[in-house]
Amino acid sequence: MQPLRQQRASIMMEEPGDEALMARIGSGDRTAYAVLVRRYSLRYRALAYRFMGDMEQAEDIVQEAFIKLWTHAASFDADRARFTTWFHRIVVNRCLDEKRRVRPVALPEGYDAEDPSAGAEAQLAESDDQASIKAALADLPERQRTAVTLSYFDDMSNQEAADVMELKLKAYESLLVRARANMRQRLTADKDRLFAVVE
Repeated sequence: MQPLRQQRASIMMEEPGDEALMARIGSGDRTAYAVLVRRYSLRYRALAYRFMGDMEQAEDIVQEAFIKLWTHAASFDADRARFTTWFHRIVVNRCLDEKRRVRPVALPEGYDAEDPSAGAEAQLAESDDQASIKAALADLPERQRTAVTLSYFDDMSNQEAADVMELKLKAYESLLVRARANMRQRLTADKDRLFAVVE
């Protein structure tokens, strides 16, 4: 009997590639559609969550993206883009549209949520760092924030991320350099403010 890893590998080899599945979906093949949904739903839910910061919104966005995949499968051209690049673009654009549409709800005056976590100094320092990075990322212009998210949180190569954003590689790399510089400036300013308070 084959080990579990080998069994999984052989199942994956038996399944058609993404582009072949898209061709079948374009002809109305629901089984091919189910295979792609199973193959990619978790990956793209994680991507949407990184953009939105809300799991329910992320799930809704990915559902809508898969609906769009079903309705536009016939227009997919495997000669022009890989499936993952094409679908990445759909999910990212849907996230950006949603972020433009949603407005944060102001908290009531005097609201102060209690921190439920225990207070070890290392945990606090780590959560402060994460909060600073998240705030610095949120302050970036939309295109710079998208570039950082694709490169550093979704582990895409610069070329893949450039394809998703429909940019030339040099333009994407320039955008990423500006984004990193802006984040570095914001994080340095935050640390300077913290030291000024301590002193």
